[in-house]
Amino acid sequence: MEKIIFIDFDGTITKKDTCAAMIEEFAKDGWQEINRLWENKELSTEECANATFKLFDAAPQDIINLMHTIEIDEYFTAFLSLCKAKGYEVYVLSDGYDLNIETIFKRYDIRLKYYSNKLLYNVDHGFSIECPHKNASCGKCGNCKTTWINNLKSEGDEVIYIGDGYSDMCPAGIADLVFAKGVLSQYCIEKGIHTKCFENFKDIIESMSTD
Repeated sequence: MEKIIFIDFDGTITKKDTCAAMIEEFAKDGWQEINRLWENKELSTEECANATFKLFDAAPQDIINLMHTIEIDEYFTAFLSLCKAKGYEVYVLSDGYDLNIETIFKRYDIRLKYYSNKLLYNVDHGFSIECPHKNASCGKCGNCKTTWINNLKSEGDEVIYIGDGYSDMCPAGIADLVFAKGVLSQYCIEKGIHTKCFENFKDIIESMSTD
């Protein structure tokens, strides 16, 4: 049985959610109600993002500059070294934005396959997102992580999922093991999902080193 690892980006690899950082830095007041509706699943990721972007006062370079202030988990690169040594496939699944991931990965010289929503910019209309990987039968997330897991894993693979947030709840339900923190940890415990709670990737390294 081969292990295949799927990792959330915002708040999991990064110490701070990059989408939240964008809102705090660039959005005018009013985003709070939009976010509440998204958390309650009354708005999809696409609807939430595009409504919030109407409150933005920023250009792409402003986003890039902000991303240069976001730190990743200090043990993440060591975790990737462990996965490489053990021959584990690793994918990043994000309901966030490609520009954020690309900017931060380039800064830290990280080369990983990732799947996310596309952040678009028009000088007249500002930012928007494109969600080419949403699940039409559900439509809640912009990027369906569950679909990616089912498409990328092979029969017999042991699926390990690592995450922290609302968009991680669905994929956690089909994983063989979940490393969770934040709202995901509470959700997994309540649902009886096989879960190990973690604070940072050092905890995950210690757990997986004995495998």
